[in-house]
Amino acid sequence: MDDLFAREKEDNSASPLADRMRPRAIGDFVGQEHLIAEGKFLNRVIKKGELPSMILWGPPGTGKTTLARIVAEASKADFIEFSAVLSGVKEIREVVKIAKENLRYGKKTVLFVDEIHRFNKAQQDAFLHSVEDGTITLIGATTENPSFEVNAPLLSRCKVLVLEVLTTESIKKILERAIEDKKNGLGNIPAHIDKDVIDFLSESSQGDARSALNTIETAYMIAEQDENGAKNITLDAATEAMQKKALLYDKGGEEHYNVISAFIKSMRGSDPDAALYWLARMLEAGEDPLFIARRMVIFASEDIGNADPRALSIAISVKDAVDFIGMPEGWIPLAQGVTYLASAPKSNASYMAYLEASEDVKRSGPLPVPMHIRNAPTRLMKDLGYSKGYKYPHNYKGATIEQDYLPERLKGKTYYKPSERGYEKEITENLKKRKK
Repeated sequence: MDDLFAREKEDNSASPLADRMRPRAIGDFVGQEHLIAEGKFLNRVIKKGELPSMILWGPPGTGKTTLARIVAEASKADFIEFSAVLSGVKEIREVVKIAKENLRYGKKTVLFVDEIHRFNKAQQDAFLHSVEDGTITLIGATTENPSFEVNAPLLSRCKVLVLEVLTTESIKKILERAIEDKKNGLGNIPAHIDKDVIDFLSESSQGDARSALNTIETAYMIAEQDENGAKNITLDAATEAMQKKALLYDKGGEEHYNVISAFIKSMRGSDPDAALYWLARMLEAGEDPLFIARRMVIFASEDIGNADPRALSIAISVKDAVDFIGMPEGWIPLAQGVTYLASAPKSNASYMAYLEASEDVKRSGPLPVPMHIRNAPTRLMKDLGYSKGYKYPHNYKGATIEQDYLPERLKGKTYYKPSERGYEKEITENLKKRKK
């Protein structure tokens, strides 16, 4: 297993643009300010040169591998890149052997495992002890939730860092740097670039820097040359390289947010026709259908709530259906769900009720639970008065009895104020009967 950085010193002119433009120092890295800004975790790690085991969790193209290399280089460690797909227990033992040899010479070993979620239990157990005793510093990268994909003993020994989708401005900065860079980028290629190209690519790459760089490189490859041999990087060339339509992206980079806002507001305003139009605008632009479905799930609770309790179930079903069948047919359940949600009665009563309750929690702190509704599993707790005086509602007519459930300081407070629309009208009547 060769040192990765030793390989990087070789000529990389034949490598893809995304690889050539990979930052080698934290000062060149774009995005993830919550991790690398002054005083943040990775910034401190790099300055101190001390490297804990960690798992970098985030979407594709957000810099997981790049950050792993940068922090390993800062700690002067031997960096070994490991494939969770191609390697097994035998290869892990070889890495451990190399790490032990490095320790004899006072050198640390960083094992970088890409797609660590693909490691099975036997593979994870194989280097658990070496991570635990410090023989190896592990850096794992994953697009999946490590809580479900990495076993608990290994996860407990790693710091989990969450990487965010890169912003449009970050992607734009990365693309502009690649176009200007004469050593590793496209700076030595004479070209004329239409003003809308960078805006289009930064929007349509959906926060994936690798995708954006691959696309601009492809656009250069397929672009026509003028009489002087300069490449004409037009919006058509960028669209062809991206294989997505440019229709929905404006030069200000705001259209994505404008359209999703219009979509939500159309459903909130009970206009199924407008909601369908904005749905089509997003899907025809190549928007992630699961992003749309997630927004519909939120909408079902926030804007419909208990006025139609079925709305949330329908939104979840739409999300599952889209996830199951994918595109292009995914638009069918999306259209059904959108028309139902837009046509349903609306209420944000439960949404507003939580916000009010949350404010009381922040303002009042952890108020004590009233004694009569505390659990009393032991004799001592019973003797202390836990659960004393509790009235079991099912023992009373209508399964309801007057009883206080809020802390003393908040007694009589009302958060949930159901509307008179849809099923909440019935809820209002039920609550009135309970109070009587």
